[in-house]
Amino acid sequence: MPVESGSSAAARQAKQKRKSHSLSIRRTNSTEQDRSGLQRDMLEGQSSDNLESFMRMEDSKLPLSLRSNLLDLFSQIEREFENLYIENLELRREIETLNDRLAAEGQTFEGADLAKGALKTKASHSTSQLSQKLKTTYKASTSKIVSSFKATTSRAVCQLVKEYVGHRDGIWDLSVTRTQPVVLGTASADHSAMLWSIETGKCLLKYMGHQGSVNSIKFHPTEQMALTASGDQTAHIWRYMVQLPTPQPVADISQQTPCEDDVDFSDKDEADGEAEGPNDCPSIRVATTTLRSHQGVVIAADWLVGGKQVVTASWDRAANLYDVETSELVHSLTGHDQELTHCCTHPTQRLVVTSSRDTTFRLWDFRDPSIHSVNVFQGHTDTVTSAVFTVGDNVVSGSDDRTVKVWDLKNMRSPIATIRTDSAVNRISVSVNQKIIALPHDNRQVRLFDMSGVRLARLPRSNRQGHRRMVCCSAWCEDNTTCNLFTCGFDRQAIGWNINIPALLQEK
Repeated sequence: MPVESGSSAAARQAKQKRKSHSLSIRRTNSTEQDRSGLQRDMLEGQSSDNLESFMRMEDSKLPLSLRSNLLDLFSQIEREFENLYIENLELRREIETLNDRLAAEGQTFEGADLAKGALKTKASHSTSQLSQKLKTTYKASTSKIVSSFKATTSRAVCQLVKEYVGHRDGIWDLSVTRTQPVVLGTASADHSAMLWSIETGKCLLKYMGHQGSVNSIKFHPTEQMALTASGDQTAHIWRYMVQLPTPQPVADISQQTPCEDDVDFSDKDEADGEAEGPNDCPSIRVATTTLRSHQGVVIAADWLVGGKQVVTASWDRAANLYDVETSELVHSLTGHDQELTHCCTHPTQRLVVTSSRDTTFRLWDFRDPSIHSVNVFQGHTDTVTSAVFTVGDNVVSGSDDRTVKVWDLKNMRSPIATIRTDSAVNRISVSVNQKIIALPHDNRQVRLFDMSGVRLARLPRSNRQGHRRMVCCSAWCEDNTTCNLFTCGFDRQAIGWNINIPALLQEK
């Protein structure tokens, strides 16, 4: 390690003294010249603190490039806080002005608390309008400032009810059966798919017919059949028969957990050792039907309405349409420039939507047997991780560009709503009845939004509950009284949640 010479050390001390002297002069001048406003004092204090931080960083052993980046980031944060502080001061002045106008018109306040919007009007119609304007302006502007520092509290209740543990690797996808008995299906990178009892969390069946990662699982609309897509370049259709175990008493949900109140205290991951899988779980190793023709990983698959055809999406940049009975390839859907990431079918119409790494998703229309039209949706700047249909005429798309967009099928030029988040979005789902969008994120969070882009809740996550790694997929099951939302991730577990939807919508 190099040692400073006596001359260089003395020069360095002299340099630091000069900087310290200039700093003290700057502080003195700024204090003597202007003491008129709280805002200027705060900003000068912040600048002095930043300069002191800069001096301390000069003595740091960090590389110069890293120190420069840190200083740039700190300055950006400081500017953001300054802008918010200035905006807050302007709002306060506006509120005081409006208060004076109200007082001049004979308006009285009984313990007026602006933070609670408790303005009590007794005057004429014009005064009521002015009061309403005051409350609206304050509420909208203040919520914008507050949300920059702290998430708003929601009365909606989101409770973790059941954890489904047994896979030996991350879980890519999950789905709920559409026929009785209602069970949960999971697809994992451990080359298996599992069926679970929703109420007890017990594994009922394990499918082990694939030779690669199982990337998706979907259930037939009317029969006990499952469709799985795999990294072994195939999709399998297999029949299952399960018997539900005796339900156990459900955990008391009277202790309601507000969605926004959980704090992440730890980044604790699961043990490095493999999770203990269910030893007594029966297994299936042979598929009823194997669909082959892709030249790459099959990343997703889904049933078309009626269940007589299926569509698969692959990394070979194509989506294939198959006949279930004959296993024959009906159509190869080409046009994407890069690997496909997801595919989804409309619940009531012969429509298919495919997502791709080329930042687009495509709508394929098979309603007219003689014409197979395609529409290209361009609105994202990064990989489109999923695009799903709603019961109506909307498509909701999620992307690695940290946005979710809501589209109208009748007008594909621009989205009707855009949701901006702080992390990449994976396979989303939309509830059938209330059209609530569940967003699984790379940063282990799960957030709920409505179709207009209003945030409703964030599912609780801490060192005691919730996902500990990337959340890959979400799936709604509104008719189930125990769990009506399911999520899975690369912490090797699926989670069943109970979402109090009436309380969720009450916040709107």
